[in-house]
Amino acid sequence: MELETKIQFLSGVGPKMAEKLERLGIKTVRDLLFYWPRDWQDFSHPRKISSLRIDEKVIIKGKITSIEAIRSPKRWMSIINANLTDETGEIKAVWFNQNYLLNTLHEEDEWLVAGRVGWDFKGKQKTLSPFSLEKEPVILPIYPETEGLTSKFIRKILLPILARFNEDLEFLPADLLKSEKLLNLKEAIINTHFPEDMQKLQYAKERLAFNELFMIALRFLSIKKELQQNNGPKMIVDEGLLKNFAGQLPFMLTNAQRKSAWEIIQDLARPIPMNRLLEGDVGSGKTVVAAMAALVAINNKYQVAWLAPTEILANQHFQNMQKLLSPSGIKVGLLTGANKQADLIRDDLIIGTHAVIQKNVEIPNLGLIIIDEQHRFGVKQRAHLRSEKLNQKNDKSFVPHLLSMTATPIPRTLALALYGDLDLSIIDELPKNRQKIITEIIEPNDRTKTYDFIRNEIKAGRQAFVICPLIEQSESSMINLFDSDKKSAAMEYEKLSQKIFPELKIGLMHGKLKSKEKDDIMTKFANGEIDILVSTAVVEVGIDIANASVMMIESAERFGLAQLHQFRGRVGRGANQSYCFLFSESDSQKSRERLRAMTESNNGFELAQKDLELRGPGEIIGLVQSGVEDLKMASLADTINLSRARLAAEKIIEEGLDNYPKLRVKLKEFELSKHLE
Repeated sequence: MELETKIQFLSGVGPKMAEKLERLGIKTVRDLLFYWPRDWQDFSHPRKISSLRIDEKVIIKGKITSIEAIRSPKRWMSIINANLTDETGEIKAVWFNQNYLLNTLHEEDEWLVAGRVGWDFKGKQKTLSPFSLEKEPVILPIYPETEGLTSKFIRKILLPILARFNEDLEFLPADLLKSEKLLNLKEAIINTHFPEDMQKLQYAKERLAFNELFMIALRFLSIKKELQQNNGPKMIVDEGLLKNFAGQLPFMLTNAQRKSAWEIIQDLARPIPMNRLLEGDVGSGKTVVAAMAALVAINNKYQVAWLAPTEILANQHFQNMQKLLSPSGIKVGLLTGANKQADLIRDDLIIGTHAVIQKNVEIPNLGLIIIDEQHRFGVKQRAHLRSEKLNQKNDKSFVPHLLSMTATPIPRTLALALYGDLDLSIIDELPKNRQKIITEIIEPNDRTKTYDFIRNEIKAGRQAFVICPLIEQSESSMINLFDSDKKSAAMEYEKLSQKIFPELKIGLMHGKLKSKEKDDIMTKFANGEIDILVSTAVVEVGIDIANASVMMIESAERFGLAQLHQFRGRVGRGANQSYCFLFSESDSQKSRERLRAMTESNNGFELAQKDLELRGPGEIIGLVQSGVEDLKMASLADTINLSRARLAAEKIIEEGLDNYPKLRVKLKEFELSKHLE
C-alpha cells in the first residue's frame, strides 16, 4: 500500500463511498492518515450516575435491569426504554426508532453508554439520550462527517491501514525529537486515531501541533534567509538631517518612536535588504517613523514607493507627506486607480494603492518600499512588488528595502509566527498629549439619551461616525433571514437623516461606492460639510478626522476587539474629549465580556491578547495568511509552543537545510500545499 493509493481501492470503500470521502478532502491513503478527529469519546473513565447534571454530555457504565419497547401515543415512533444502574443510582436510557437494539441489549448486561442528560416528558426524572454504546473501555475518535459517512466507517477503514502501514513518515531530525521530547510521527498518528490512553493522545496532539507551528516558522525563516542572500542598497545616514526633521515636528517623538526609527535606519545602512514590520497601536505615530526612513532613502538619491490598501488612505498619506516632506524639497506623487500618472515614475516618493504594483509602472531607482496595513497585502504580494520593480531597474544588483506597517497590535510571539519573514519593531506607547477615549456599552433604553448627547456634540462644532456591519439588509444570506437585528448602513442612514437628526447633514459611506464618490464624501466630512458619517468597516483603517469626537458602533458584537479598537481610533485625534458608544444586539455572556474589555482598556496590545484568547487569531489580524488559518492541532494562542517551534526552526536554518534532506522535501511539500498569500 502506498501513501498515494486512491481511497476507492481500499477494502470496503468502492466508488460510492470514495465519492463521499472526497467531499471531506480524503482522496488518498495519505489524506486518510492525516484526517484528524474533531473529538474523542473516552469510555475508559465513566461517570457515576449520581453525579450527572442536566444538559451534560457524559459516559456512564451501567447494568441493564429492565428493557422495553413501546410505541409513542400517535404510533409514528418506536421507543426503547432501558433502566441502567450502578452502585450510586439509576437512570433511564431512551432510544427512538432503533428497534434493532433489542437484539443487542439484554437484562443483566453491562454497557458503557455515551449520551446527553435531560428530563423525561413530564420534566420530573433524569433520562439519558444515548448516541453510542461500547462494551470495552476504549477511546474512540469522532471525525468531521458528511451525509452517509460516519465516524464508525472511517474507523473501520483506518484500522487495517494503521495495523500494516510500515512506511517511514518521519521528517524531523532525531536530535530534535529528543530535545523537544516529541513522539515519532508514526506513533503520533496511531495515537491520534486510536490512542492507548488519554496521556498518549495528549503526547500525539502535542507532536502534531508542533509539526504545524514548526513548518510555518521554517517556511518564513527560509524566505528570510533567501532574501538575505541578496544585496540591498547600503545607505549613508545623515543624523543631522534626521535631527533637523524631528526638531521641526509640532510634537516630541516618543521613546518608542525613536527606538523603532533607529532600528529601521540601522537596517537601511546595511548592505542586505531590510525586511521589517513596524507594529504600533492606533495613533502611536508610525507614519512619522516611516517618513524618517523615506527621508534617509531619498537623501541617498533613491526613490520610495509607499503602498496603502485603500484610495482614501493613500490620499491621506499623500497629503500628510506633502506637509512633512515637501518643505525639504522632496517631490511627492500619488498613484491610484482614480489618479493615474505616467508609467515612468520620477517622483522621489510615490504614494498609491495596488496600482503601484502594476507591471507597466516603472520606478527606475527604487530603494525602499513602505507597505501600510501590510496584512492586506501578504507574503506573495510583498515578494511580487520587489521582484517586479527589481526586474525593471537599470541596476539589477540589489533588492529594495521593505518596511511593512500595521496598526493592528499583535502579541509579539504571534507576530513572529504570522510574519516570521519580517524583523519586528514595536511602538508600544502613545504620545503624552493623547486623551483617553471614554468608551461605554449603551443599553437599549439609553439610545435616545445617546442621540441627544451626539446632537449636543455636533452643536458644539464636533462630528460623529456611526458604524454598521452591513451596507444594506439584502446582504444577509438565507442563514441570516431571521437575524433582523443586524444593522445595515443604508437603513441606519435613512433612519438618522429622516427621523433622528433631520436637522443635521448625514453622509453614507460603504465599499461599493466608486473611488471618486468615496473621496468626495471623505473630503466633505474632513471639511465639516457632513455632521455624521454613517459607514461600514471601510473606515476601519487610517482615516484621520481631527474634529470627530464620537464613534457610535451598531451591532458591536459582530466585530472583533481589534477591529472595534481600530474604529475607536478614528476619533480622539484632536484636542477635544472623544467618546465611543457600543450598541449590542446580543445578550450572550461572551459578547458582553468582550465589549466590557473595550470599556476597560484603551491599549491595543492588551485587547489583541484578549481577542486571541476569546476568538482566535483570525479576528486579530483581519486576514490570516493562507497556510496559517487552517491549523488542525495547533493553537496560535499557545505562545509557549510557538516559541519552541520558532527556536527549533531557527536552529535548523542556521545549520542549513541541505543537512536535512527529508526536512527539505517536507518543506517543499508544505509550500506547494499552503500557497502562502
